[in-house]
Amino acid sequence: MQNEEKICPVTTTLRVIGGRWKALILYHLFQDVKRFSELQHAIGGVSQKVLTQQLRELERDGIIHRQVFPQVPPRVEYSMTALGESLKPVVGAMGKWGMMFRNGELKMDGPYPSDAKPAQNAISIHS
Repeated sequence: MQNEEKICPVTTTLRVIGGRWKALILYHLFQDVKRFSELQHAIGGVSQKVLTQQLRELERDGIIHRQVFPQVPPRVEYSMTALGESLKPVVGAMGKWGMMFRNGELKMDGPYPSDAKPAQNAISIHS
C-alpha cells in the first residue's frame, strides 16, 4: 500500500467527493439545507440505497452534517459543514468546465482519432 504522503492530492480529493452522485449532492446542499426526499427528487435517478450510502460517506468524512429531529415521523436534514463549504470552489469549477464543454467553448488541440470519444482527448480553452 502506498504511503499517504506519496498519494496524488487529486486522488485524495476523489476519495472524498468521488462517486457518481456526491458532486450532485454537494451542488444541491450548497444551495440550501435539504431533507432526504428533497435531495432524491433534485438529483433524480439515484436509488434510496445509493443516496443513503453516499450521504453516509460524506457525513463520515465531515463534509456534510446530518440533523435528526426527534418527532414522529422522524425528520432528517442535511447541510454543509465548514469543511464541506471549502469544496464549493471545486464543485463550482467542475460546473463551469461542464458548461463550457457543453457550449462548445472548449476545443480539441488536434483531430479526433476515429476510435476516441471527445472527452478522452486533450482540450484547450479558446476565448
